[in-house]
Amino acid sequence: MPRRTKPSPPSVALFVRHGQTPTTGAVLPGRAPGLHLADAGKEQAAAAAERLAKVKNVAAVYASPLERTRETAAPIAKALGLKVQTDRGLLECDFGEWTGKPLKELMKLPEWKAVQRYPSSFRFPGGESFSEMQTRITDTVARLGRKNPGQALVLVSHADPIKAAVAHAMGTHIDLFQRIVISPCSVTVIAYGELSPIVLTVNSTSAGLDGLTPS
Repeated sequence: MPRRTKPSPPSVALFVRHGQTPTTGAVLPGRAPGLHLADAGKEQAAAAAERLAKVKNVAAVYASPLERTRETAAPIAKALGLKVQTDRGLLECDFGEWTGKPLKELMKLPEWKAVQRYPSSFRFPGGESFSEMQTRITDTVARLGRKNPGQALVLVSHADPIKAAVAHAMGTHIDLFQRIVISPCSVTVIAYGELSPIVLTVNSTSAGLDGLTPS
């Protein structure tokens, strides 16, 4: 009989949304530069770092290039004895002409219903579609996982890309991804092995993160 090979251990992605900013919940900041963490966001990042410092086998900390994600990643990397590496694949969705617009104005647009109910049908004017964003984030996770096989990775990104990664891992259509909540500095953990991804926790903001392995 041929010898059975032992399956490779999964790569574990610990997604972290950046901390609160002065415009969180009021403006669609997108990829506009110059947006930093608010004092509350800095406190959230410090708390996330304390939680993630207890996670074993973390090989790297990656962040989107925007200031708010790098500032969130900095205390996490320090707590783990690592350096922050930036990766454009973790960027926020490109909102194009909607970038920087107040949410209360955008909610009045007829296109807002498509954003919430049928996101697969919508492309931001001059920007990215949600489907393209989902492909980008899942391709990025796969690429970083191949660079760090069998390791845990901290990936500091933004709400919509993380929601899209969760939907993909669960086999949920992108039209339903708006039903997922990703809070500032929450931790979402997905294991990527040889078979299907396994979602271990979503939007965790306070519970311990030890013992998060596929059963």
